[in-house]
This record gives sequence, structure tokens and C-alpha cells, in this order.
Amino acid sequence: MSGAEGQVDDGRMDDGLDAARGGVPAFPVPGPTEERQRERRRHLLSEIDRTARLGTGSPAGRRRYVAVLGSAVAVGVLTLTLGSPSGPPPAAPADPAAVALLERTALAAAAEPAAPVRADQYVYLKVVGHTTTLSENAAGGMDRSRQREDGERWTSVDGTRPGLSRGGGRDDPIPGAPGGKAGLHAPTYAFAASLPDDPDELLRLIREDAVANHGPGSGSTTGPDQQAFVAIGDLLRGTVVPPATTAALYRAAARVPGVVTLPGAVDAAGRTGVAVARVHDGERVEWIFDGETGRFLGERTVLLRSGPWGEEGDVVTSVAVVARGVVDEPGRLPTSR
Repeated sequence: MSGAEGQVDDGRMDDGLDAARGGVPAFPVPGPTEERQRERRRHLLSEIDRTARLGTGSPAGRRRYVAVLGSAVAVGVLTLTLGSPSGPPPAAPADPAAVALLERTALAAAAEPAAPVRADQYVYLKVVGHTTTLSENAAGGMDRSRQREDGERWTSVDGTRPGLSRGGGRDDPIPGAPGGKAGLHAPTYAFAASLPDDPDELLRLIREDAVANHGPGSGSTTGPDQQAFVAIGDLLRGTVVPPATTAALYRAAARVPGVVTLPGAVDAAGRTGVAVARVHDGERVEWIFDGETGRFLGERTVLLRSGPWGEEGDVVTSVAVVARGVVDEPGRLPTSR
């Protein structure tokens, strides 16, 4: 690349980042390597260019912009609907601010020390929060109730040995799965550690599962893009993930169409942070991060319209991770949480 080309490229990168950094907290992270800077530049510019292409089509191809105002926070979520006789409208690409935020969380995660984990150890996870459930009543209608999700869990690193669940004043065994049945929908540390740390390869693996189970012909209303976002969130919330894999998950999420940022969100433990989110079918799934460290705090789902699950603005699910670590046996607490 010539010097002139480099200057033009750097200028576009700076302009894009300046626009994206609005609302992105400046928590301290190590400086990226030159290779990471080049990859980041290519990805961010591709997202900006894709946004421009989607927004400047012909009048016949461009149908309308819809601004959805979330009730929990005053932020506009922009979606773009394009008419196409060959299939459903494509989702807008990830917002540049979301790309910038997820890159910062990835850098912070990658800087964490990768402590050795043995196959005979256990993952400890403590969460607080709630979920909303629906059940049929005697009259044939649906009753809505809120169920607490507070508790502690100890699961074996590879999922093969029995673990322990503690909550509501009681201890319950978690059966092991001889031979191992871990996966995206039941993640263990060993499964997370086996995932590729290249974000493109990782997203390809996650999307293959999402398309198979939520793509055309599956009968699912979730759709592959939303399911990919949900699957990444399940991995981040459901187990301990090695630092390099955590960083790759954040960078993979930045490649999912429709991901945006929220300037403020409160997790189930009452902690306020900055969030990335995705809207689908009247619901907004949010991942909340500490604004000073970039650490993942928790996840919640907010209704954007009223329905059987609740009223517009209701937080129907909210789970915060308040402690996690790796210990030698069930019932033991990590020294650093």
C-alpha cells in the first residue's frame, strides 16, 4: 500500500471511529497489535460501507426506515426494511458504535490471564435474577408469573462428573453426562475451550447451528441472526470461558447484523453499565458490561410491545453473574471471584 493510500485509509478509520465512539466508555484496555489494528480497520470500514450501501439504494429498492424507541432507555434502534421478491428483508449491519464497544470488551478480555484449568476441576457460577413463565390456568387462559433465578452452581469442567446446585436453602445434585454431551446449548468449560479463537470461524460454527435449528423450514420464529446472538450470550453467561475465546465471542457478535449499543442498562444485581443489544420480534436482548472495566455483568430481555409475556417496557428476563471461577470440588468457593 502506498503512503497516500495509507493516509486515506487511516483518515476513514479515524472518521468512522470518532462517530462510533459516542457513548462507548473508555475503560482501560491494552493497545491492539498492528495485525489486530488492520483487522479492526477492515471490519469497521466494511460495516460502514455496508451501511452506506443499504441506505442509498434506488427509490424502488428502498422501502422505509423504522426507528424503534426502547422504553427502558431513550435510544433509537434503527432497522432497515428492503423489499425483495426473493426473500425476507436483510437486517441492518451491526452499528459502528457496537463494533467499537465489542472490540474494546474483546481487548479487555484478551488481557486477562489465562489460568490453567484441570479436567478434574469444577466451574463455579453464582447468579441472581428472574425469568417470566407462562402457564395455562383452569379456564384455559394463560397465567404469567415471575420466577427467581438466584443460586450457585458447580459443574465439572468437562460435564462428565456430578455437580451441585444450591439455591432456595437447599442443595441438589447435578447429574454428570458420561461421554460428554456439551454444546452451544449446554456449554461447559471444556467445550468453550475447544471453540476456535478466530471470530469469523467461530461465527461460522455458531451460524451453522443457528441455520440448522432456526433457519428456513425449521418452523422457528427466532431466525439465524437472533439465535446466533442468543447462543453467544448463553456462552458468556453460562460458564467460565477462556480469555481468548471470550474475546473471539465478542468479535463474532460484532459481525451479527442488527447489533446496537445502549448508553445505560441496569442488571439484575442493580449494577449500571453500557449494553449491546439486538431487537427481534418485539423483544430487545441486552448484554450489560461494566463501563469501567468492560467486564460482562449480565443479560436481560425487554419487551418493546405488549403481549402475553407482559406490557411494553417490562423486563421479562434478567440474570446477572455476580461471581464465577474454577475450584477443586463442589461446594467450594473460588479465592478470587
